[in-house]
Amino acid sequence: MTVKLTIDGKEIEVAAGTSILNACEAAAKEIPVFCYHPRLSVAGNCRMCLVEVEKSKKPIASCATPVAEGMVVHTKTPMVEKARKGVLELLLINHPLDCPICDQGGECDLQDLTVNYGPGSSRYKFYKRAVTNKYMGPFIKTVMNRCIHCSRCTRFATEIAGVEELGTQGRGESSEIAGYLGKAITSELSGNMIDICPVGALTNKPYAFHGRPWELTHTDSIDVHDAVGSNIRIDTRDNKVLRIMPRVNEDINEEWISDKTRFAYDGLACQRLDKPYIRKNKKLVPCSWNEAFETIHKKIKKLDASEIAALAGDLSDQESQLALRMLLDAIGVKNRDCRTDGAMIPFEHRSHYLFNTTIKNLENADAILLIGCNPRHEATMVNTRLRKAVIKNNCTIGLIGEPVDLTYPYQSLGNTQAVLDEIIKGTHPFSKVLKTATNPALILGVNCFLDSTKKSILSYINKLHEKFNAQINILHTAAGRVGGLDVGFVPASGGKDFHQILEATQSGDLKLLYLLNVDIDADFADTFVIYQGHHGDKGAQKADVILPGVAYSEKIATFVNMEGKSQSTNQAVSPPGEAKEDWKIIRALSEILGKTLPFNTLAQLQELLPKFDESTAFEPFKTSSLKSNFKRFEPVIMSYYMHDVISRHSVNMANAIREIQEDKRGTI
Repeated sequence: MTVKLTIDGKEIEVAAGTSILNACEAAAKEIPVFCYHPRLSVAGNCRMCLVEVEKSKKPIASCATPVAEGMVVHTKTPMVEKARKGVLELLLINHPLDCPICDQGGECDLQDLTVNYGPGSSRYKFYKRAVTNKYMGPFIKTVMNRCIHCSRCTRFATEIAGVEELGTQGRGESSEIAGYLGKAITSELSGNMIDICPVGALTNKPYAFHGRPWELTHTDSIDVHDAVGSNIRIDTRDNKVLRIMPRVNEDINEEWISDKTRFAYDGLACQRLDKPYIRKNKKLVPCSWNEAFETIHKKIKKLDASEIAALAGDLSDQESQLALRMLLDAIGVKNRDCRTDGAMIPFEHRSHYLFNTTIKNLENADAILLIGCNPRHEATMVNTRLRKAVIKNNCTIGLIGEPVDLTYPYQSLGNTQAVLDEIIKGTHPFSKVLKTATNPALILGVNCFLDSTKKSILSYINKLHEKFNAQINILHTAAGRVGGLDVGFVPASGGKDFHQILEATQSGDLKLLYLLNVDIDADFADTFVIYQGHHGDKGAQKADVILPGVAYSEKIATFVNMEGKSQSTNQAVSPPGEAKEDWKIIRALSEILGKTLPFNTLAQLQELLPKFDESTAFEPFKTSSLKSNFKRFEPVIMSYYMHDVISRHSVNMANAIREIQEDKRGTI
């Protein structure tokens, strides 16, 4: 059903129930707002969106008023202009005049709207109200004198983050926004409150006094801290990353990003590898690129292809994994794997390792069974979609695994194989939920594939898919995993997988191991280790040769997210020292080894990347037995804030562990 109305002399037609504000936006009419946000509930606090409606004696709050048939709206009359000036004059009564030192300067809605709609002077000469700054954790700096009580932050915490830790205290002039317990905000999405604050009351604590928006260079890129592929913007100055901001992508992260995505950037500059190293007399010493390559060449010449293996880690881009796979093929090496988290996810068909429902469509599901995963920590932006499914679609969610706080209600079904048996037999109450659902979905964590005793879970998944017609989704935790599986960085016929490679290093069957961005806590015994990566972390400490690569902020590279969507990072800063892009290192090494790869530029290499259809129908896993007794599902991410090589070197993330996880109060 639609409604016709007139806005500033222009007749438009909108859906019934649309607010006047949204109708004005559809008619390309600007309506100033403070408290309104399209992804939050309507509060109607600020009254900045007042418009004149014919036959109404008073201006109308457009955000909270639905349209009506034949309504005539005016957005630029003297009444409206006077109302807007009055609202801004009232808001500015207590607002401090500290724009020159406010980090919101240049990006402040209050500044912009005051210039466009506000009065030229104020009639009020009273003392301004003073409000004590509140502690909200290591990421949010508060200057509560600036707060205009729009309540965006409290609504975000309650509605999007699902953490009811903020609210309004007091009444009238004593009203304040504060945390209920005076502790750090525990949500992994807390940094988004900074973005939606229309004034400088909540600002970015790590970024405080580091720069102004007009000084920064903006580069569009992709986050690599998980497998979601959140769209981000990297803000830099003087070849240094100063902050990370979200970009809108309705299919993936909407306009939000996780705190790890936003604040772990300082780890990009710490403990970096900026030159090649070789191990001499049990010590790593700097060397030239030629010396490093020649050392590798001499070692490989003495070995049979069966004595060589390669692993590609979590932060490996698709181009470097393809290049290394092609080099291994040229040498005849079959021992390789990109599943370095130990999860032996099948790769016979692309649907076996994808998030087939897609992230956006997840919120349309009406029944979801989570198996062995914690989406709040493993894929924070996926968790926001699950919360939307529960709140807006009345979705019923069940979890097989350790009970955790997912920020929304769900049924904890237990942590044993018996639960799956009962669901498939139809004797478990959740069987009825799945059977009556229109759009059921299963989400499998990598935990489901971590040891050999869980191989039979593939049979269970096949049965669940067949019985309930449920979409099958793999919740990856690594940005480079799907891209690696797509390019075939898996064991060739007769080759060893990740677990077998580690065993072969212990037995002495493997003499040389190539680690591409692999930082795992493993003992490689006497195996000759080549480490290619960008941080001096666990992999570099065990290496005999180190080849310095570059981080995601320093290169153009392709990453494929968990749903199979190919996206590209862009170079925001220059690499440190002699560090090179990973594909260039592998291409140069191929010449030294006499196996020159058939590309010279990134564009030529990208032409060799596999192309896939947008959607792929799920094919049942190849398996037979239902008889097994797999172990309980344990958490795969022990520390959300320090899970990868970048975040482990981040001071911001260390502060988060100290102040949020360990609940030790920091400073304001």
